[in-house]
Order: sequence, then structure tokens, then C-alpha cells
Amino acid sequence: MTPPLTTLQLRDVTTGYRYKGEKIRIGKNYSATLPAGKLTSLLGVNGSGKSTLLRSLSKSQEILGGEILVGDRNIASIPNSELGKLIGIVLTDRVESPNMTVYELVTLGRAPYSNFWGHLSGEDKRVVNEAIDCIGIGNLSHRKVSSLSDGERQKVMIAKTLAQQTPVILLDEPTAFLDYPSRIELMILMRKLARENNKTILLSSHDIPLAMQLSDYLWLVNDERKLVTGTPEELGLCGEIGKSFDRDGVKYDYATQTFRMD
Repeated sequence: MTPPLTTLQLRDVTTGYRYKGEKIRIGKNYSATLPAGKLTSLLGVNGSGKSTLLRSLSKSQEILGGEILVGDRNIASIPNSELGKLIGIVLTDRVESPNMTVYELVTLGRAPYSNFWGHLSGEDKRVVNEAIDCIGIGNLSHRKVSSLSDGERQKVMIAKTLAQQTPVILLDEPTAFLDYPSRIELMILMRKLARENNKTILLSSHDIPLAMQLSDYLWLVNDERKLVTGTPEELGLCGEIGKSFDRDGVKYDYATQTFRMD
């Protein structure tokens, strides 16, 4: 069986939402490609529309124009039952599951593959255990989700998405609740997963220096709400990172990949 094409493409996409019959546009004329086997970070200031773009890429939110392709197929034409085997997404929304254990939550990633009653096969259980081991949360397996810290919950949700075994993974601020060493560890893990398993991974981040160091590619929603893409070196050297994030008294220094007081 030929594996599905996994590269995500945006063709003249307009993101946003509808309010009282009006189209409220957030991003306009986005055209870009997400390469397989690479880790791409989505950058932009607060309110630039990163979360909206991620939800649009997963078909969780309608786009207002253009088209999004998975391989050569328009995402709008793919049934949700099939899309769940192609695209996995980890959002910042807090999961409320007071009586569910970590193991039970991770098994929900197998929903697109399980039967009507949700019974897990031996293969399903193997995949779930591998996902738990990969993220390093084996010690949490029997804990109630309600007892976890925000950072632990984030890791559990990533393990759930890994158990989904999708070729495309989208993550909205996956490092937001982690300490700095854990952020580095997670970014390295995502890059390793992309390269060794040929996955297409896009994650949004506010940690510019870390994204610059560990990403293969960047998608940057700049101060004009345009989507600029390239390698970290390309966007750093051409000044796009500085133009988007510099403020009075705070400047981005590409040479050291840090922000400094001016």
C-alpha cells in the first residue's frame, strides 16, 4: 500500500472567522509549503493569528479563502474520519477529564483506528506504550489527569497525538508550561521525530532563540500580517526576525540569537 502524501500546502489562504455574517480576516494571501521530515516553527507576536492558522490547517476552523492541500488533496474534501489519520493537533485548550488516567487519555489517540466500541487491539496498546515511553511519562501512566501540573498535561497531550500516528503533527505552544531544559528536550524530540519518522511537524512558539537554534524552517507572521518562510539563517540575516519583534529598548541580535536591551 502506497503511503499517503503528507506535505501541507497553503495556496493563497485567508484565515479568520465569521461574525454576524461578516468575514473578519486575520491572515491574508498565505502561500507556503510544509516539508516532510522537517521541524518548522511558527513565529509571530501575540494576536498575529498563529493559533487561527493552526486550527485552519487542521480543519478545526474554516478558512475564508484559498485552499489547503494535504499532498494533492484539498483538506476541505477529506472526511474528518480520514483526516484523523493524517493530521494530529495539540492545542492549548485545557482538557477536563477528572476521572481519567494518563494511560486512558493517551489511548484516545487510537480513536481513528479502533472499532465502534473503542476496544484496543494488541497493536493499539503497543503504539500507546511506545508514545508514552517516547515522551518519557511512564511514571505518570496511572495518575489521574486532574492531578497533573500544566507541563505534565502538555506532555500527555503530545503523547496522545503521537499515538494517533499521523504523518502531520501541529502543536500550539507545546513548550509554554515547561521549564527551559524541558523546552529544549521537547524541541529536540520533535526534530528527531520529524527526521527519523519523516513526519511533517509545525509548532508555534514564543521562544525565538530556541526556535532559531533547533528548527529546520520557520514560518513567520510578520508585523504586516504576511507569512514569511525560510530557514532560521535566512530570516535572521534578512532582518525579518528583528523587524517583527524589535521594540523600543529591546533589539534582536542575530549574532548571539538573543534579545538585548538597547
